[in-house]
Amino acid sequence: MKPIVAIVGRPNVGKSTLFNRFTGGRTAIVEDTPGVTRDRLYRDAEWLGREFTVIDTGGIEFYGKGGIIETKVKQQAQLAIEEADVILFVVDGKAGISPDDEAAANLLRRSNKPVVLAVNKIENYQNQDLIYEFFNLGLGDPIPISAAHGMNTGDLLDVIAQNFPPDTAEDLPPETVKIAVIGRPNVGKSSLVNKILGEERLIVSDVAGTTRDAIDSLFEQDGKHYVIIDTAGMRRRARVLEPTERYSVIRSLRAIDRSDVVLMLIDALDGVTEQDKKIAGYAHEAGKGMIIVVNKWDALAKDDKTMNRFDRQVREEMAFLHYAPILYISALTGQRVNKILEIVDFVAEQQNLRVTTARLNEVIDEALAVTPPPTDKGHRLKIFYVTQIGVKPPKFVLFVNEPELLHFSYERYLENQFRKNFGFEGTAIWFIIRKREKEQA
Repeated sequence: MKPIVAIVGRPNVGKSTLFNRFTGGRTAIVEDTPGVTRDRLYRDAEWLGREFTVIDTGGIEFYGKGGIIETKVKQQAQLAIEEADVILFVVDGKAGISPDDEAAANLLRRSNKPVVLAVNKIENYQNQDLIYEFFNLGLGDPIPISAAHGMNTGDLLDVIAQNFPPDTAEDLPPETVKIAVIGRPNVGKSSLVNKILGEERLIVSDVAGTTRDAIDSLFEQDGKHYVIIDTAGMRRRARVLEPTERYSVIRSLRAIDRSDVVLMLIDALDGVTEQDKKIAGYAHEAGKGMIIVVNKWDALAKDDKTMNRFDRQVREEMAFLHYAPILYISALTGQRVNKILEIVDFVAEQQNLRVTTARLNEVIDEALAVTPPPTDKGHRLKIFYVTQIGVKPPKFVLFVNEPELLHFSYERYLENQFRKNFGFEGTAIWFIIRKREKEQA
């Protein structure tokens, strides 16, 4: 499970610069991948061998014009704080302590969460006087950094990592498939979980998940064990606030990280929204098994072409999930709910599929013969060898002459050839491109 680090602070103190410093080069999706909505709210990072998720909360101003507290922005900060394992509070070393800093510090002290205080814009480490006043915030030793120049950010990450919760292993029966039910608020996640658990299945236990609102239910059907993770419990007091929709993403992160297969719920009445793409995009980047579940199908006025039109919309809006099966259900009436576990089993099997190296290279050779790679300034891509190095998702290393010659469009062509020959339905495929030196070739 990846810990969550929330970066909070006033506008213009360098939060986004620090966010990019932590996560630079960690984006799993390349820039020209079609259909992915890029959300700079969250990204994965790694330090000392431990992966974690970084949340950029945006600028928090507790006092607006006339000294009136901006309730919505304060609630936004509180939502991030509640979901985080570690809070990174960033202040401006040149500007000194502001009333907003003091108000934020008071909120953070009451959170009972580990708080790391970073004093940014300290380019001259000989001038330590700039950080002394920040001891007055009562958040422990301030750490001087320069996010723009990367100075002392390694020491900062060391302190953050020291506050991560232990990475505990789950005690589950062998071959248990973990299913995360994700989506926007009010798309029917709880109703679907209740329907799945309520149809002649043995529920072994209900235990609190790692997120405040997540419940893990271990159950059995036909001799197979499953854990279903429900992230639906949005707190009523926050429902009317704008940040609630934005931070429903955060509530899905941990459920996704702990899962094998994700049920991405979409409201048939709303169609695919930007928020749906943000949530689904994280699961795609994480390489999870994916099933797109369109709920409330019973409530939609339909004709004989409705399902085909909806299929096209989903495929256009979520082109990055071209491999995910689509299922139309009603959690209220139970329509097609009984097919979900059957598809979950199939996707879990596809995630764990292994192909021999000999067969992989046969398919690559055939693909190269049918459609050779395009040339770039007289240079043509050569693929010498491919081998599978992992599952969940299936991972392949391609040894090539010049990695930069492998354009995304040709990589997609190779992916399609793999799917045509081997399946891999419902799961992402990861290609790792490595240059093969001349003496190796």
